[in-house]
Amino acid sequence: MGWPGVIVLGLAVGLAGWWLHPLRRSRGARLSIALLAGVAAAATAKMAGNVSGLFHDGETLEWPVCTGLALIAVAVTVGLSSRR
Repeated sequence: MGWPGVIVLGLAVGLAGWWLHPLRRSRGARLSIALLAGVAAAATAKMAGNVSGLFHDGETLEWPVCTGLALIAVAVTVGLSSRR
């Protein structure tokens, strides 16, 4: 998975996380913030995994690590932005 895959994965996780989060309706959590959080977390996971040697570009472990970190980041971001 190259950088375009990381961006698409982050956008997909950001959209799904924003849409499924129960607090998004309470105060109007913004979709753009969720998308940005998803892309940033997926990119951070990819860079951290490559630097630490946990996985190399295109390995199977890269997908679940990037997806998991992006999901956590989107859930926390939407939750915190809706409570303001």
